[in-house]
Amino acid sequence: MNSLAVIGICVAVAVIAAAAAGIFIFIRSRRKHDEGTGTGTAVSTSPSGLSDTPGDAGTESEPAAGPAPSEAGFPSAVEDHATAETSVGSSAGSETGGKRDEPESKQSRLVRLRARLAKTSNPFGRALFTILSQDTLTKSDWDDVEDTLILADVGAETSEQLVNELRTDARVQGKKDPAAVHEMLRTKLLEMVDPGLDRSLAAERDSNSGRTSAIIMVGVNGSGKTTTAGKLARLFVSEGKSVVLGAADTFRAAAADQLETWGSRVDVPVIRSSQEGGDPASVAFDAAQKAQETGSDVLIIDTAGRLQNKANLMDELGKIRRVTERTMPVDEVLLVLDATTGQNGMEQARVFAEAIGITGVVLSKLDGSARGGIVVSVQKALGVPVKLVGLGEGPDDLAPFDPEGFVDGILGD
Repeated sequence: MNSLAVIGICVAVAVIAAAAAGIFIFIRSRRKHDEGTGTGTAVSTSPSGLSDTPGDAGTESEPAAGPAPSEAGFPSAVEDHATAETSVGSSAGSETGGKRDEPESKQSRLVRLRARLAKTSNPFGRALFTILSQDTLTKSDWDDVEDTLILADVGAETSEQLVNELRTDARVQGKKDPAAVHEMLRTKLLEMVDPGLDRSLAAERDSNSGRTSAIIMVGVNGSGKTTTAGKLARLFVSEGKSVVLGAADTFRAAAADQLETWGSRVDVPVIRSSQEGGDPASVAFDAAQKAQETGSDVLIIDTAGRLQNKANLMDELGKIRRVTERTMPVDEVLLVLDATTGQNGMEQARVFAEAIGITGVVLSKLDGSARGGIVVSVQKALGVPVKLVGLGEGPDDLAPFDPEGFVDGILGD
């Protein structure tokens, strides 16, 4: 073999060795990179980013694409209805080491929300107390009392009635003891709130028939209806109940996504339409079927709040109720009312009451008691009790309405 051939072979061997070494080094560096950075994608689906108003829905964090329903431990989708499907957001367990987001207990909520209300600035109760504690009360003072009540959303008719009762009450005439005036005022306000009303929620599976308890949520868009539905599911989960959510607001795509996010945090399945603008009644029917098939305790159906006219609203809500009742009776129809709208929201409330027949009111966004008189006026106008109140933006800031705690909060006790 000549010297040129030997040199050629040596060069070829060197080239092959260098290439192999380069490949080895690349593989090792790539492996170290993957091990150091990880290949998973972090996803946050915390409900704290949810908004009460539909205008903000487009900026919410989208629910993560979680494991398939069979992997998450949820029932499979309803097979025989093409317009609805079971949709479950990413499970909180996948983000927290196998533990779901545990909601706060009902008793803990009552204690915390009562304390929060008591710490809130209360110009309503303070103004009344200041006026009624004077040595003598002029006509102007009584006018101030009535104005204060009206500004607190008690309502003109009820405010006039309360002032007349106070003026003719012998205990008020000549009263100088602040403690006595305070107790008298507390008694009157408590009578107005009416602690004797039944504020319990019919949310128990019928032990005899085995039927699931159904709740329909109604209210105008922007009242916090979808958010309240999600928070209510959390409240029931904290009581050990199994829940199914039905996203029957098919006119607003973000509503179903929002509800799905809430459900994913506490392992609650959500039945939603497979297409935007699907038939809301079909979704309600499929949700009722799924709740009954899985032996769930409670079904919560969220509905649309923005419909063209009163007749359209009545037809749509009536249809949703009828198809739900083919599977189970509707035990509750809860009207979600934005407390900050005050008397402006009362006419809307009456329309919903006429459309479907409500059993109770949820006052959302009651973050302070300065306008707490809305509790009185809404009960008097609609003839149904306030059953739940929302006092904050947190996922567990929803609790059963406590009349005595509310009045004490107004008076700053």
